[in-house]
Amino acid sequence: MPVQTVSVAGNFRVPVPANEPSRDFAPGSQEAQDVLKKISEVKSAVRDLPHVINGERIFTGETSDVVAPHEHSLVLGKLPSADAATTQSAIEASLKAQENWALTPWWERAAIFLRAGNLAAGKYRDELVATTMLGQSKTFHQAEIDAASEVADFFRYNAHLAQQIYADQPASLQGDFNSLDQRPLEGFVLAITPFNFTAIAANLPSTPALMGNTVVWKPSASSALSSDVIMRLLEEAGLPAGVINMVHGSGKDISEIAIKHKDFAGLNFTGSTDVFRSLWKSVGENIDNYRSFPRLVGETGGKNAVLAHPSADADAVRTALVRSSFEYQGQKCSASSRAYLPRSVWNKIKDDVVDTVRSFKVGDVAKHETFVGAVINEAALRRMEGAISRAKALESHTLLVGGTVRPEEGWFVDPTIFVTTDPTAFTMSEEFFGPLLTVFVYEDSEFEAILPLVDQASPYALTLSIFASDRSAISTALTALRNTAGMTYVNDKPTGALMGQVSFGGGRASGTNDKTGSRLSLQRWVSGRFIKENLSPATGWTYPYLDLSSYAP
Repeated sequence: MPVQTVSVAGNFRVPVPANEPSRDFAPGSQEAQDVLKKISEVKSAVRDLPHVINGERIFTGETSDVVAPHEHSLVLGKLPSADAATTQSAIEASLKAQENWALTPWWERAAIFLRAGNLAAGKYRDELVATTMLGQSKTFHQAEIDAASEVADFFRYNAHLAQQIYADQPASLQGDFNSLDQRPLEGFVLAITPFNFTAIAANLPSTPALMGNTVVWKPSASSALSSDVIMRLLEEAGLPAGVINMVHGSGKDISEIAIKHKDFAGLNFTGSTDVFRSLWKSVGENIDNYRSFPRLVGETGGKNAVLAHPSADADAVRTALVRSSFEYQGQKCSASSRAYLPRSVWNKIKDDVVDTVRSFKVGDVAKHETFVGAVINEAALRRMEGAISRAKALESHTLLVGGTVRPEEGWFVDPTIFVTTDPTAFTMSEEFFGPLLTVFVYEDSEFEAILPLVDQASPYALTLSIFASDRSAISTALTALRNTAGMTYVNDKPTGALMGQVSFGGGRASGTNDKTGSRLSLQRWVSGRFIKENLSPATGWTYPYLDLSSYAP
């Protein structure tokens, strides 16, 4: 492959991004009809969902069915599973493409992803939404804000942030010319993406690629339908073959091969804390094999709290609880699953919350009346079933609504709320990744005493909501809970981070807090080289203090 040469020169600037508006999908609207038509089209044929290595579609290995979680008899696609040779070929393709892509000027790389953003918001929009609804069981609204708006936002904002990084150059003294070469990492990056957000699946491989790295991308099998659309979209945008190579199969097997490779340069991961820790350990075990210390970036979930002060707006608390706990079946890393409410506020909203949740339509996401779809697979349903059964058995827990699973046609878990008298119970500390909320009610006078419980109940530190009208209460909570979350919302639900506004990420067991969608995240995928050029190099070795010829003691 010939080495890339610069064809144009200039001080390039990408368009200033703005968040992509989301459509409303009112019943009978044109956008709703268009997406329903696309859903029918996708359902009409079983799609092959191949590996994509060096631009070639490869359909080798044992295959499995990709099904709709809310209609698990509906087969949407056939998915191959990579063997060791397939994974190795993806690594080799990445390394082969590395030199040329690394030398491609940043603005030419940015142009590809800017076009990808336009394709996501335009030509591929309905297909992204439809495949996300079918494959990941998202409603119109949830699929639109994820697979259309946020995908486009990631591509556009990342290009703008990359421009800022490359424009950040050092000062020079007169006679010097200093520069900063923001090189990509040496080797390849492994991106492992989750099922729950099409936008994360698009972002994790594309962010390192934008910064000049080549990538082996292992998407979730449960999001393979929409991930295939992302791959086609990137290719149409002009992404060269081999820059991002997509392999399906066992995350354990693929990562084991990748992490043992001497040219493994980094991991961009979203998934469970246990898996991320195991990957980190594997990197440590292989640390002597690498050319460089790999960059490890991970976002690993949360046990997110809603905390209310007695001065809180009760209606705002009610809405935040309902939306953040049960939209997308609680399968967001930022979903609220524990709440600490003063008795006065709880007494005002309890009946309304229970009645509202009981009224939710749980079912087919292509129906406008549906608010809650299915959890992603049977394993998720059984995990929720087990957690609910454990909670029901506790004297400290009272079931208010839900508590049932219905696996006959889809993996349906009815939205469930417990109230507990034990703030240290497992329901207040463990992540379930499903539609389960537990409420602890405290006496109004005990607000400050409750703050350490909020901080210490869970090992996670991703998102947090604080509701209060009393300004001093807000300040007190923000100080006491400074390390409790990487994203703290005041009088707002703990879900819904927006590119360019709030960057996603948390610490403790929630990950490395590299703030996806921010300059901090992009900076992880470059390795700086400072270059100092002396325009007037010294020609003598002596200094004035050595000249004693005119010195008379």
